[in-house]
Amino acid sequence: MKYAKNILETIGDTPLVKINTLAEDIPALVLAKYETFNPGNSVKDRMAVQMIEDAEADGRLKPGGTIIEGTSGNTGMGLALAAIVKGYKMVCVISDKQSKEKIDILKAVGSKVVVCPTNVAPDDPRSYYSTSARLAKETPNSWYVNQYDNPSNAKAHYLSTGPEIWEQTDGKVTHFIVGVGTGGTISGVGKYLKEQNPDVKVWGIDTYGSVFKKYHETGVFDENEIYPYITEGIGEDILPKNVDFSVIDGFTKVTDKDAAIYTQKLAKQEGMFLGNSAGAAMKGILQLKDHFTKDDVVVVLFHDHGSRYVGKMFNDEWMRERGFVEDEVTVASDLIKNHEDKPLVTVRTEELVSHAIERMKQYKISQIPVEDTNGFVGALDETDLLRKYLEDKDVANLPIKEVMHEAFPIVQKNTSIEEVSKLIHKNNNAVLVDLGDGNYHIITKHDIIRAL
Repeated sequence: MKYAKNILETIGDTPLVKINTLAEDIPALVLAKYETFNPGNSVKDRMAVQMIEDAEADGRLKPGGTIIEGTSGNTGMGLALAAIVKGYKMVCVISDKQSKEKIDILKAVGSKVVVCPTNVAPDDPRSYYSTSARLAKETPNSWYVNQYDNPSNAKAHYLSTGPEIWEQTDGKVTHFIVGVGTGGTISGVGKYLKEQNPDVKVWGIDTYGSVFKKYHETGVFDENEIYPYITEGIGEDILPKNVDFSVIDGFTKVTDKDAAIYTQKLAKQEGMFLGNSAGAAMKGILQLKDHFTKDDVVVVLFHDHGSRYVGKMFNDEWMRERGFVEDEVTVASDLIKNHEDKPLVTVRTEELVSHAIERMKQYKISQIPVEDTNGFVGALDETDLLRKYLEDKDVANLPIKEVMHEAFPIVQKNTSIEEVSKLIHKNNNAVLVDLGDGNYHIITKHDIIRAL
């Protein structure tokens, strides 16, 4: 009989899968190293087991111990599976930008999960780096994995992922492309492939808000490059010891929007239900296509499974809120799709200014149309109210008709965006759109900007 003695023995030997539709404009053969076939549905299973086995071998991890690690979710999953099989406790420290699905999955396999804020410096006591190290010091018989600086991370890929790619391509691989986070995958695979053939090119996929690309090109760690980003699993605001820049030929950066859009495209056009970093990698390949020829064999590694992102990149409302949905926006009615279900908030001419202020605060709006029995006759905006308040502290008790300015222009729902844009300027912050049957909605500067 042929069977694995435990779930850890099923890690590795993942397939190479040709990318077809999305690679039509790329001259090379593009193959995906499809790591979701690992039992924890990610590439991180490989290094999780390697790190644990190496720690067991040298005594850092002792029987009955507690494994503690800061993770974006996938390493935590791999460690958790190994902890179950080997009899350890598992504590995962995760940042609050990670998907709810990742947190729930870690809990489902018995891990304790500690959530930390994303937008703090690495050395901030609240960061998931600092919190992980602190918990390791406070917890008896514990081992802090530290995947970023743990050499067993890159070692796992040098021993398994790299040799698999070389064997599966019959040594014909010419380019290896992968998103870079801890650096273990690109460094381990890159080192192995370049030892077999020094001409193999290794490219890293980076994201905006991360330091890798500029540091590789200039040797400068530029803190001005660090800012919050949405893409999960790649990019860093630190330089992990596992990133071996000497085996990396270059980086290309992919925007949050493109990463999210191509995550959906992989599912809808290739049948590849994958995570956010796969979308970034796919767009990165397209950005690099001029580097490839018809004789090249390009291998891209896809890290994890799409089930961890159903509330994010696979949720159209989430995508639309961030301006990631590629809706065609050409006329006025397109501009209000995000909020046309909400009622138009107005005030009447005889109401007091204080009523308008309260309504603007309640609905978190910056401008409000004024109407009477004949229709829209004026408007108020927060800048106008502030100026009038500075002139007269009793303005709140005045009737709105005494302080309102000219009414917002009214356009038809099929008016072009170009025409709508012309009506919004420093003296006019909004436009009303006539939807028919006496229904109106408001288009603001914010709506125009979102459509750009």
